This record gives sequence, C-alpha cells and structure tokens, in this order.
Amino acid sequence: MKKLNLLFIAVLSMSSIMAQDISDAVRYSHDEVQGTARFRSMSGAFGALGGDMSAVSINPAGSSVFTTSHASISISNLGTKNELNYFNGASSSSDSKFDLNQTGAVFVFNNTNSNSPWKKFSLGVAYDKISNFENSWNVRGINPTNSIGEYFLSYAQGVRLDQMSALDNESLSTAYSEINRLYGFANQQAFLGYESYILEPGMDADDNTTYTSNIVGNSFDQGYVYAASGYNGKFSFNASTQYGENFYIGLNLNSHFINYDKFTDLHETNNNSGSFVRDVRFQNALSTIGNGFSFQVGAIAKINEEFRAGLSYNSPTWYTISEETTQYLGTIRNEGGSNISQIIDPYVVNVYPDYKLQTPGKVTGSLAYIFGDQGLISFDYSLKNYANTKFKPTSDPYFSVQNGIINNTLKNASTYRIGGEYRIKQVSLRGGYRLEESPYENNSFYGDLNGYSVGLGFNFGNVKLDLAYDHAQRDYNQQLYAVGLTDAAHINSKNSNFTLTLGFSL
Repeated sequence: MKKLNLLFIAVLSMSSIMAQDISDAVRYSHDEVQGTARFRSMSGAFGALGGDMSAVSINPAGSSVFTTSHASISISNLGTKNELNYFNGASSSSDSKFDLNQTGAVFVFNNTNSNSPWKKFSLGVAYDKISNFENSWNVRGINPTNSIGEYFLSYAQGVRLDQMSALDNESLSTAYSEINRLYGFANQQAFLGYESYILEPGMDADDNTTYTSNIVGNSFDQGYVYAASGYNGKFSFNASTQYGENFYIGLNLNSHFINYDKFTDLHETNNNSGSFVRDVRFQNALSTIGNGFSFQVGAIAKINEEFRAGLSYNSPTWYTISEETTQYLGTIRNEGGSNISQIIDPYVVNVYPDYKLQTPGKVTGSLAYIFGDQGLISFDYSLKNYANTKFKPTSDPYFSVQNGIINNTLKNASTYRIGGEYRIKQVSLRGGYRLEESPYENNSFYGDLNGYSVGLGFNFGNVKLDLAYDHAQRDYNQQLYAVGLTDAAHINSKNSNFTLTLGFSL
C-alpha cells in the first residue's frame, strides 16, 4: 500500500491531531476544598469571614480582616478508596499520600493617618492546591456486547486504506509516526487496528474505506487498569483594604498550573467462535502540563457586630495546555491452528500542538454570624455554569462539535457549604458539611458530592496549630474510551484527608 503524499494534510487544525473531549473539560474545571486545617474543618465556608490564608482564595477581601501580618503552612494526608463494578466484576482499591497543599503569607499595613477612611492595606502571596488527580484502580468483567475492536473500527470507517497502513519496507514505528504527522490522531488509531490484524478491509485497495473487525462474538473478558497522578494548583497575588470600620474589598491575580499523568492498560481475551483475534493488550500513557490565568474580586461587609456578608467573583481560567502520548498494542491471532503474536511498540512520543481551554467563572455569596468570642457559624453558596467551558479557538470544526456537546451535557452546578466553630479558652472545636452538585445534566452518570469535616484548633498566642479531618463521597461512571468501547466502570469514590496547619504572626 502507498500513503497519498498530500502535504496540505500536515497543516490541518490541531483538533484533528489529538481528540480532547468533555472529560478533559470537567477535570480542569473542578476545584476542591483544599487549604488550611481550619478552612477544611469548616468545609470551606469562609467567604464572609476572612482572617485565614485559604479564606483569601475564596474571597480576596479576607486578607484585610487580619489584624497583624500572618503566615501559614499546611500538610495533608490524602486517602482514596474506590469500590468498583464492571459488568459482573467487582473490585476495590485504596491509596494514601502526604502532600504540601497550602502555604502563604499576608502583610498588613495600618494607615497612620487616623483621619483617613482607609484603615489598612494588606498584600499577600499564597500557594493553594485546587485539585488532586491522584487515583488508581483496576477492574475486570465479562462484556457481553463490545470489544476493544470497536474502538479501532470507529476511527477506521471512512478512512482510505493507504492513509492508515505502512509503506512497503517501512517499519511500523516510522509508519506510526508519519501517519500521525500527515493525517492525525484518528488515522493513527486506525493504523494500530489494521497493522495488528484487528481490522479487516472490505477490499485490498488503496481507496478502500470500509472495514470489519476480526474480533467477534458476545463474550469478552476485559481487565482494565487506571493510574493517574498530578495536581492543579495556583499562586495568588493578593491586595485588599479596609474602608471605614465595616467594609473590606480585595483582588487576587492567579497564576494556574496543571501537571497530570494518566496510564491505562486494557487486556481483553475471548474464545468466541469465528473470532480471528483472541487476545489484545492496549496501553496508553498521557502526560499533560498547562498554565493559565484568572482573577478574583470580592467584598466583605460587617452588617453589625454579629452579622457579616461576603460576595466574590472568580473569573474564568484561561489555560494553554500541552500534551504528549505513548501507545503500545499487542495481539494474538489464531491462524492455521497456531497462535501468532503481533506487537506494535513504536517507542514514539507523540507531541501535540498546544490547545486552549476556558473554564467557567464562579460567583460565591456568603453569610456569617459571630457569637462574640465564643464562636461562629458560616454559610457559603457558589454557582458555576460548567456549560460555559470552551475549547478554543471556537471556530475550529472539532472544537465547535466538542463545545456543542459540553453545552448540551453540562449545566449550572451549585455548591453549599456550612461550617461552625466553638471556642473553649484556647481550644476551638469545628465542624462542617458541603454538597457539590454534579456538573452533568445526567447526575446518574456523575453524581453529587457529599462531604463532612471536623477539626481542632489550639491558640498559643502568636502561634496557632490546627488539625482537620474531612471526608467526601461521590458515585460516577468512568468510560473506558471516548469512542467504540464506551462501556463504563461504576465507581464509588471516598476521599479522606487529615490536615495539619501551623500558623504564626509575623
């Protein structure tokens, strides 16, 4: 076979090269309750309170609530437990990891002009982890309908055979790389299916565009391994001020960064009559880095000695994201009564052009009631419209389709957080609850998140030590692949965090 030497294909839009989809959009749009132990022990209900380094990440006006300059550092232990089901198979997994998830400082400058209504100014810098991508599990089950062959078949149908096959005397590694460069990601996946004997062309001709799968039947034993690591974090530069005795306003400028790695391994076997290919192992590795920018504005008002109200706006985050992938495919086919192996291990790193992603903005309204020196209760409500997530440029045909899917699949999602604190001399007792609605219209596919938290605080004057435990649970479905083999593993995910924070006056 000869690949058509159509050089103009090499300058096709980047979206034809790597298939970003709704799962990427949701992953990078999420933010979690991270931060200081005090913040986490009250489930992040801090928008009207301030006076905490992580509260500044919710409402930038919170830094001018500090009476003196302050710094803090937090470490946590994240424990993840998954209960999984895939067709008739069930499994479980658990993991834990220590991490630095927050550090920062605020410097408070009191105005020496007693006649000015501007009482003080504050400047701050902070690091906060927004999301943690650490997760690993494996599951096995008997799929009665779909084989991994459907994945390759979905990409191959309609593609010319000479645009998805190796030249005479061309190595599979070279062909794998060149087909991606000339024709894009879809043709490259079709190439894997054809050269591994999974796909059968309708006719042995360059212009053939129809294919069938050499894997048939109604019983496929599938084992799937998923391993992800990385995080989404931000550095914030804060400025705020106190006007009069009862009003605070602030601004955050945020620099975001993404570090995400994912590895998947599917092993499928079958003994179906008429199935030419009996064993398939398909591995994919993805490495993602990204950076972005956002801003926040916020205000806190003391309505009276007891009541406080807060309002903040988080802009969209504008990301630029880079991705690299590697793949491995091995098959065993039965030919003339003998088992013959075919390995495609290109040792090629696919480096894709950068793409842009705009995540949705968020509005947060907050109320708090202060019981003098005894304690407080606080409530936050946030609204984020995930349907506003966009791949860019929006004029790109593929991105236009994906943005349409996002608009029809995702929705406005509310988050409710309530927290309380009760002080007994130098000791503070804390607790909280949060509910995060699913960003999907179909919440049976990706459910709501429910979580609770408890904590203790010890005040030693200029030094404070805080401890927190928070727990959250969500049910969701993890599709194995975006096309073809789209069956999903059902996952009940439980995350537990222990956090320790050391805070001190400067």
